[in-house]
Amino acid sequence: MDYHPVVAKIREVLDDAGVWYETFEHEPVRTSEEAAALRPGYSINQGAKALIVRAKHPVRGKHFVMFVLPGGQRFASEKVKALFGFTDLRFATEAEVAEITGGVQPGGVPPFGTLFGLPVYADESLLLNEKIVFNAGDKRFSVAMRASDYAVLVAPERGEFAA
Repeated sequence: MDYHPVVAKIREVLDDAGVWYETFEHEPVRTSEEAAALRPGYSINQGAKALIVRAKHPVRGKHFVMFVLPGGQRFASEKVKALFGFTDLRFATEAEVAEITGGVQPGGVPPFGTLFGLPVYADESLLLNEKIVFNAGDKRFSVAMRASDYAVLVAPERGEFAA
């Protein structure tokens, strides 16, 4: 299949790091529920949902960031504001997501915000899983890997902000 180039970039990062991972090719999915149904052996809360958000911070101003949380959880903006000092948050538009990621569609955005120059914030409950799984740049392609390897490779700021 012909996937978005980010798929190859993620595989390259994982191969270069020498970490274990497995891949899944499946029908296109957009929601965490759809993805969980097509990933045998993985629960919805092992799914890493990546959200690109425009955040306003009193020191850093307005900028885009990535929040990563379990697929079965909701983004709790009030928790995020209190935890990280943001004063305003809004989800990136589809056009902004495409511009930031080089054309990756919402639902296919991988939790590797570092590939797009984004600071990454991960919910602690996701990282407590032994393994996580995520769409890797394409809504038809998923990667599973150890959560501990993800935490080392991406080095996200951590906190409890899922609802």
